[in-house]
Amino acid sequence: MKLDSLNWKILYHLQLDARMSNSEIGRRVGVSSPAVSERIKKMEDAGIILGYRTAISPFETGYQLKAIITLRAFMGKLKPFLEKVKTYDEVLNCYRITGNENIVMEVVLRNQKHLEAFIDQLISYGETKTQIVLSHVVANNAIKQSNASKS
Repeated sequence: MKLDSLNWKILYHLQLDARMSNSEIGRRVGVSSPAVSERIKKMEDAGIILGYRTAISPFETGYQLKAIITLRAFMGKLKPFLEKVKTYDEVLNCYRITGNENIVMEVVLRNQKHLEAFIDQLISYGETKTQIVLSHVVANNAIKQSNASKS
């Protein structure tokens, strides 16, 4: 599916607020609510829109720490880890990457003891490095139409 500038405008508003009504999006982009609804449905069917989520504050739900943990897997441990990481409740996001490390994880933890116990689970799979997140500088920025793809 080719994304035209109208689809990009709709996507932009959905990324800012997925609960925004189709009529409000329509007012902002200059088309009717049914036209917005039809375009959203087509983008969902094409796999462009993957879903809708609720953002939750880790701090307000009892998680005092957010950390970025990288893992350099031991020989023969990467594939088992790729299955195991899916079972960890602490992991918000996990990426397989290039470079010296194989894995980058964004995790939430209740406190330092929880961090220690979590790292203890990881060390059988490889060498870890942990950075504590102090604050978000950019969070969930909207994906925008690139200048190269504008027509």
